[in-house]
Amino acid sequence: QNLAAWSIGIAYILYDTALLAFTASQIARLKRATPKSFAHLARPSLGVIIAARNEADVLGVTIDHLAAQHDSPDLIVIADDGSSDDTPARLKALYGLERPALGELSAPAAKLPTLRWLRLPYGGKARALNETFAHMDTDLVLTVDADTLLEAGAVGAMRAAFAREPELVAATGVLTPMCGPNLSGRFFEWFQRYEYVRNFLSRYAWMQLNSLLLISGAFAAFRRNALIAVGGFDPGCLVEDYELIHRMHRHAIDRGRDWRVRVIGEAQAITDAPASLPAFLRQRRRWFGGFLQTQYWNRDMVGNGRFGWLGKAMMPVKMLDTLQPVFGLTAFVILIYFAAIGNLTVALPILLVMLAKIVVDLGFHVWSLGVYARWTGQRDVLPLGPALLAVFAEPFTFQLIRHSGAIWGWISFLRGRGKWGSQERTAHRPRGGYDASALSKSSE
Repeated sequence: QNLAAWSIGIAYILYDTALLAFTASQIARLKRATPKSFAHLARPSLGVIIAARNEADVLGVTIDHLAAQHDSPDLIVIADDGSSDDTPARLKALYGLERPALGELSAPAAKLPTLRWLRLPYGGKARALNETFAHMDTDLVLTVDADTLLEAGAVGAMRAAFAREPELVAATGVLTPMCGPNLSGRFFEWFQRYEYVRNFLSRYAWMQLNSLLLISGAFAAFRRNALIAVGGFDPGCLVEDYELIHRMHRHAIDRGRDWRVRVIGEAQAITDAPASLPAFLRQRRRWFGGFLQTQYWNRDMVGNGRFGWLGKAMMPVKMLDTLQPVFGLTAFVILIYFAAIGNLTVALPILLVMLAKIVVDLGFHVWSLGVYARWTGQRDVLPLGPALLAVFAEPFTFQLIRHSGAIWGWISFLRGRGKWGSQERTAHRPRGGYDASALSKSSE
C-alpha cells in the first residue's frame, strides 16, 4: 500500500512493455520468405535423430512424415533410450527393421533403407542424442521428438538454410502445439498456440541481434562438426537444447568464429503438447528448472560486453525472468487479499493498471498475429476471436498455471532434482489413425 510497492509493480509493467516494443521493432518488416534455389551450392547431407523412449504408439507416424518429405533425409536413426514397450514389434511390422544388439546400430530397414535403429540402455535424452550422432557422418543433424510431425517442406527448408549460410551452426523450426480433443486438451491448446506465436516471434527478434538462445530440441538442426566441437549435449542439464546454445555462443566468442543461430520460418511442424494440468505442470517444472540451472551456470555472461548484445541485453533479461513467476503469483495473491477484505482503494487501482496493460498486450497481439501469418503462411489456425478472448483471460488463468509450474521448477532447481520424464500423448495418433489434414491445414 506504499510508494515502494507500487513502484516495483509499475517498473515491472514498464519492463514487460519495453520487451514488447523491442520485439515489435524487430519483427515489423517480417514477411514470408521467398524460397530460393540452392542448386548451385554444395548440398549438405542431413541425418535425423528421433529421440524416443517407450514411443511405440507414435513412432510410425513420425517416421512416415519424415519419409514423405519433399527433400527427404539421407538417414533417419531412432535413438531408443531404453524402451521397454513393444517398440521392436512395431518397427518390425511397419518397416521390417530388425532389432539390433544393445549399443549397436541396426542394418537399414527392409521397407525404408534410410531408417536405422540404435538401442541404448536408459540414460536420458542428452546421452541418447550424443551416442546417436556419434554413429552418424552427415553434415547436418536434425533432432526430432517422437511426438513431432514435420510439414512436408520442413527438411528441405532446413537444408537450404544451412547451404546458404556457412556460419549457421544451429537452427530451430517453428512449432505449432496440438493437444487432445477433450475439454482439458482444448483449453491448453487454446492458450499454448498463442503462447508459441509470441515465443517464436520473440526468438526472431533476438536473432536479429545474434542473441538467440532458445531453440526447440523437438525440431532443431545442427552442423555436426559444431556439435562435436562443443562436446555435444550435456546430460547433466534438464534442458539440453537450451544449454547447448549457450556453449555454442561461448565457443564462437572464445575462438573468434562468426557462428549464427536462427529460427527458420519456412521449416514448420506440429508437436504434441500437454493436455492436462498435471502434464503441463510437469513440463513447465522441467523447463523452468533447466532454465534456472543454465542461467546459474552462465551467470558470468550477464552484462558481459565480451558477448555483445547477448551479454549486454539478452542475459540480463533472462536474469530478470527468473523472478517473473515469483512476482506474478505474489501480485495475484495480494490482489485477491485486498479484494477479499473489501479494500477497494488498493484493489481497484491495481485492476485498472492490469487492464491498461492488457489493452497494450491486446494491441500488440492482434498486430503480431498478422505478422506471424505473413511469416509462416499459417492463416487459418489462429482465429482472431479466440485470440482476443485469450488475451483477457490469460492473466487470470493460464498465466497463473504457468507461474505455478515455474515455481515448482524453482523448487526442483534448489533441491537439485529433475529428469527427462514421460508424457502421455494426446494429439499424436498411431499410424493409420492420424488425421494428416491437421498438418496440411496448419501451413496453408
